[in-house]
Amino acid sequence: MPGPNRDVDAIVDATQDERRVILARLREIIHAGDPDIVEAVKWRKPSSPLGAAVFEHDGIVCILIPLKGRVRISFVDGSCLPDPKKLFNAQLNGKSRAIDFPVGVKIDAAGVKALVREGVERRRRGERSSVRAPKPRAKNRVRR
Repeated sequence: MPGPNRDVDAIVDATQDERRVILARLREIIHAGDPDIVEAVKWRKPSSPLGAAVFEHDGIVCILIPLKGRVRISFVDGSCLPDPKKLFNAQLNGKSRAIDFPVGVKIDAAGVKALVREGVERRRRGERSSVRAPKPRAKNRVRR
């Protein structure tokens, strides 16, 4: 069983308000959904020097992102995951799906855990989403 990643610890620790509790709880739920999931940090940039917490098992399963007033868990192949509890409420276009947890909202641990498990199973089976976001139209294109 992989242990916690110090860089992910830094993201949680740097979040100084109620979002820290949400991040820690979601991290716990993700690991409960798959004890073999591996934590990493990716996409560091000047506007986000700590990066994003990424959870992988045969590929990226989900990403935790602290946003203003909320925490987002984004599932890379979310459009292909069953969501009987209708938890997805963000990033509803393209292949990814996300759940935004505003400060003060109750987390449906069983629902999130089920999504993590299904995401991991898709990765284990080698399945990838075939849904693609539409390409943006070229600017300055002359129509006739």
